[in-house]
Amino acid sequence: MKTLNFTVVITPDVTGGYFVTCPALPGLVTAGDTLEEARAMAKDAIQGYLESLKKDGEAIPTDESITERLTIEVA
Repeated sequence: MKTLNFTVVITPDVTGGYFVTCPALPGLVTAGDTLEEARAMAKDAIQGYLESLKKDGEAIPTDESITERLTIEVA
């Protein structure tokens, strides 16, 4: 089985917990109450998304995200 890597964006929710999206997989959204749960939910959601694509005979997208962690200060 080929290992694929996908970039996810985890955003804190103002009411608690975390939202997760995956830029390479349009429409993929999940959430978790903790970071650990959000990560686990992301993995599960990505696996389900890819299984659905395979079932429908669609191509598996590659993650070509350019990621950089930085803080931008504005005044």
